Amino acid sequence: MSAPQKQTFLVGNPLVEGDHPREIAFKRRGTAEPDRPGLFWMNGYKSNMEGDKALCLDDWAAKRGSPFTRFDYSGHGVSGGDFLDGTISRWLYESLAVFDTHTEGPQVICGSSMGGWLALLLTKAHIAKVGLENSRIKGLVLIAPAIDMTKLLMWDNFDEAARAEMAETGIFRSPSDYDDGPYEITAKLIEDGKAHLLGDSLIETGCPVHILQGVKDDAVPWHSSVDLVARLAQDDVKLTLVKDGDHRLSRPDDLKLLIRAIETLLDH
Repeated sequence: MSAPQKQTFLVGNPLVEGDHPREIAFKRRGTAEPDRPGLFWMNGYKSNMEGDKALCLDDWAAKRGSPFTRFDYSGHGVSGGDFLDGTISRWLYESLAVFDTHTEGPQVICGSSMGGWLALLLTKAHIAKVGLENSRIKGLVLIAPAIDMTKLLMWDNFDEAARAEMAETGIFRSPSDYDDGPYEITAKLIEDGKAHLLGDSLIETGCPVHILQGVKDDAVPWHSSVDLVARLAQDDVKLTLVKDGDHRLSRPDDLKLLIRAIETLLDH
């Protein structure tokens, strides 16, 4: 199969003051059909569509002949926009724009870390727009989903010094084991995230869900995925705990596990 097409298009929410259009880059291969759902990839925080998992899935999609769409949020990868302008609202709006404009037919969504949270928010917004019975989302694979991360994994873990730095400068630079530099966490990201917290409420996706979680994950506690299972009470949910797995879950055996999870949902 031919290489995925790299394209860009302008995204901006006219209903939000100051949300200027920015160029969003995406790659896609193939076209989804009723008997051949597509795969939609959603990156994590400060990750991009050229990461190990995304490239592995692109190679798998090429060999299988499966449609595959991936993209970069604004401020990430090769998309336009400033990372420091990023919020959950902004990145969710961009995700919906790519999903609605550049995918067709049934889709299985695969989200990693923050992408797992955004995948659930996208599913919620999609169902609210078209209705559960008309949803094109036929499955979810969530890798160490960072549900409500702006509160549970960021703000709640800030000490007094971090909160004081954010109050004074509007930003806190947190050391990271998963990036070359520190995570730059803005006050606007924390504040905007409040509007998207899933909290303890039940979540209805209308499709089967498979969660992959490393027990040795030092970014997203494994028990948060266990809690998530209980909140997906109306869906068919499978949780796979990788006993020696870290946050990335990008080792060869981890990638094989990811592909098996996706194939099961696609074939289902």
